[in-house]
Amino acid sequence: MLRFSSTMADSNNDELIGFIGGRFEAMSERLNAIEGRMVTIEHHDASITAVRGDIEQVQLRLDSMEHSVASRFELVEGQISRLRSAVYLLGKDDPDVLRLLGNKNS
Repeated sequence: MLRFSSTMADSNNDELIGFIGGRFEAMSERLNAIEGRMVTIEHHDASITAVRGDIEQVQLRLDSMEHSVASRFELVEGQISRLRSAVYLLGKDDPDVLRLLGNKNS
């Protein structure tokens, strides 16, 4: 009877070890799956951060372009104003020239 119970104990130990090993494998697979999802999430976060950086660069370029265009418009407006003044001075004695400038009072 002692022999039978020793064999039974060994069998129970083997079953317990098998059970623990199976549970460990299942937990390991679940952890690997979670880790895989975490890596994917971190990858998406990195992608989103990269896209945000690209958008900020485009925004800076657009701001720079807007400033450049505004500066050029101001330059053109200044040149047109000086040109109108020169035409006014040159044509102040000729009412037809003044009408071309839009000055109806003179």
